[in-house]
Amino acid sequence: MDAMSERRGIFGRRRGDDGPRASLRELLPYLFPKKGLLAGAIVLSVLGAAFSLAQPALAQELIARVERSEPLAWLPLLLLVIVVVGAVLDGFQHFLLQVLGEHVVLRTRRTLVGSLLRLPIAEFDARRVGDLVSRVGSDTTLLRAVLTQGLVESIGGLLTLVGAVIAMLVIDPLLLGLTVLVLGVAIAAMLAVMPLLTRASGRAQEQVGHLTSALERAISAVRTVRAAGATEREARAIGDRAGDAFAAGVGVARISALVVPIFGVAMQLAFLVVLGVGGLRVATGEIGIAQLVGFLLFLFLMIMPLGQLAGAISAVSVALGALGRIQEIVRLPSETDADARVALEPRPGAPMVAFEDVAFAYPSSPDRPVLEGVSFAVPAGTRTAIVGPSGAGKSTAFALVERFYDADAGRVLVGGEDVRDVDRASLRSRIGYVEQDAPVLAGSLRDNLLLGAPDATDEQLLAALESVNLGELVRRAADGLGAEVGEGGVLLSGGERQRLAIARALLAATPILLLDESTANLDARNEASLKLALDVASEGRTTLVIAHRLATVIDADQIVVLEAGRVLATGTHAELLETSPLYRELAAHQLLAPAA
Repeated sequence: MDAMSERRGIFGRRRGDDGPRASLRELLPYLFPKKGLLAGAIVLSVLGAAFSLAQPALAQELIARVERSEPLAWLPLLLLVIVVVGAVLDGFQHFLLQVLGEHVVLRTRRTLVGSLLRLPIAEFDARRVGDLVSRVGSDTTLLRAVLTQGLVESIGGLLTLVGAVIAMLVIDPLLLGLTVLVLGVAIAAMLAVMPLLTRASGRAQEQVGHLTSALERAISAVRTVRAAGATEREARAIGDRAGDAFAAGVGVARISALVVPIFGVAMQLAFLVVLGVGGLRVATGEIGIAQLVGFLLFLFLMIMPLGQLAGAISAVSVALGALGRIQEIVRLPSETDADARVALEPRPGAPMVAFEDVAFAYPSSPDRPVLEGVSFAVPAGTRTAIVGPSGAGKSTAFALVERFYDADAGRVLVGGEDVRDVDRASLRSRIGYVEQDAPVLAGSLRDNLLLGAPDATDEQLLAALESVNLGELVRRAADGLGAEVGEGGVLLSGGERQRLAIARALLAATPILLLDESTANLDARNEASLKLALDVASEGRTTLVIAHRLATVIDADQIVVLEAGRVLATGTHAELLETSPLYRELAAHQLLAPAA
């Protein structure tokens, strides 16, 4: 890449140390979500320009009439009306631009959130949650400034500028030439600064993302941090991130500060030049006092649109850095971009779930295979237990069935169909999945249960909770099903979180049930109750269970023994006790190591 392509200013995209940056062409579609509001704001901007240009012209005529001792008549009243009406128009235009700016933020956030929630799971493995949240929060807000800080206003400002220049040309071409010379140098200097501002703004937003990520990490594990006595260390680390964000923000302020003096000095210099040279021309009789005053008023009127233009350039520069971070996510292919559009139709007589010589390594560690040559079949309506030591690949096998990832080699089949050939939504609608850590969403018990069964009645929700021995939890809560579970289910015990996740899966009534470590946090009483519930729920379903207790797997129709990503043995409990040394060892320790 040559130097020119590497430095394309605010109209290009640059990657590297300064992070992603969008092009101006990519920014424009985000600015026009409501064409009616935009048209109204532009009309008001044009009207405002007309009223603004009328004011110095009327003031010049007033002074000329005073000089000629002529009656003022209706001119003062007309000037007052124009000033008041112009102010009202400006206020209404400001309101429309604020509303339009909020629509820009809303549309951008919806687009970004939609993209985030559809990203492949591998992208979440590689990215920090806090940084993604920062893009939805602070980065989208910066796009509002493009509208509210002068881009649309600059349309009317441009008309005002052109009108003022024409009026100044009519009054005195020489004074106009001197003014343009001074302001032209200032504008050129400002344009040279803007690419620096864009890059600095991108770095500042990136540091804010790092800060958000660090804070999210500490808050999400606040109990662990407190228990480890690491509160002060984490506070210092986050403080360092805040310091980095501060330094980056100061960098933006430092560059922005160059724009204000350049513009201010140019205006002062232009005013002094016009005042000095204009005074000489009045003294020699080449122009009158009214013309000089009128020229100065038009000069002041020209300052506002120039300021709007500078603000618009600055806002666009900052927005391009933020939009680059937004577009970085939006451009990523979603999980379903290349997905098949064929609904899953299980073939009669085919195994409900089957692995055929499956190999897989996580995208982040492609040289460390997790599964190698894995093959087994799960007949419809049966229960299969997957056991093995930590790191054997048990949970990874479930992730492939859910198609969170695709196998690198071999095939994963559901109902006899390769999961890569069917629509993901159709596939997942047939699978109930209870994850290893049984995540619970912030909100109420009802919110969590309705996640997989949005049309379920309260009676059905209560029955599902009773089936996993959580009925007492509802009865003792003042709000019943509306009881809050806290962030990540923190107000529930580990066992309660696990049973709630299982109840959620049971409510979905899917033909396939995946239970990953479903009894890991249960005491003996609740485990026995849950086992009875699972026995009922498993009737007529195909169930795959990862478990670490002998009671969970002893009645399975078949048990698959995994070690180091390979299938060592398959059979019933009695058969494996005879044929598999690893299974005998695991069983002797009652039984199984937690899943990896």
